[in-house]
Amino acid sequence: MKRIVVLTGAGISAESGLQTFRGSDGLWEGYAIEDVATPEAWQRNPVLVQRFYNERRRSVLEAQPNAAHLALAKLQEAFDVQIITQNIDDLHERAGSRHVLHLHGLITRSQSSKFPWLTYPLEGTEIRMGELCENGSQLRPHVVFFGEPVPMLEPAAEICATADYFAVIGTTLLVYPAASLVDYVPAGVPRYVIDPQIPDVRDHSFIRIQEPATTGVLKMIDDLFNG
Repeated sequence: MKRIVVLTGAGISAESGLQTFRGSDGLWEGYAIEDVATPEAWQRNPVLVQRFYNERRRSVLEAQPNAAHLALAKLQEAFDVQIITQNIDDLHERAGSRHVLHLHGLITRSQSSKFPWLTYPLEGTEIRMGELCENGSQLRPHVVFFGEPVPMLEPAAEICATADYFAVIGTTLLVYPAASLVDYVPAGVPRYVIDPQIPDVRDHSFIRIQEPATTGVLKMIDDLFNG
């Protein structure tokens, strides 16, 4: 079975009603990134950071997978679909995708603030101050803050190196280190990029589908079977 590696970004979740992390005004849901999504923000005001991500988690749990998520899950009937997502929501999993690697963490889990390898499934929508990991440190969202290492980058690169097909959906390919994953895809592998605003991809061999994910993924699938 041929393997297609799919790198997804905020654009695919935006069609389920979830805000992209940074709007045109530089804010995320009305908050400055520096105030809610950095290690310094956590040290300075953990209550605010916790509240911010509790709000985001509620939004994620209210959202539903859209046609793009569902189409990628159905594609597993014919391909070994490996999804690498920059998104912290669980919409791919809820759509039925079996192999999902979260580069930036998963908001429906918590992690120790001192021992980041300790992560836990989260019941409900909130992590409360005073909730501790097994080693006694405060639990925080299981997300990679800006400025923190991306521990899943190396496994993601290894997956990209095994691709028979590669697709980029709903991401600008301008945010590093995630954008560097393109460099690990073997030469000659067919590559797709799907977005209403096609990013200035360095590799001009990309097949460009300038549409939202919900319609663009269906066109890519048609091309995979009939192209």
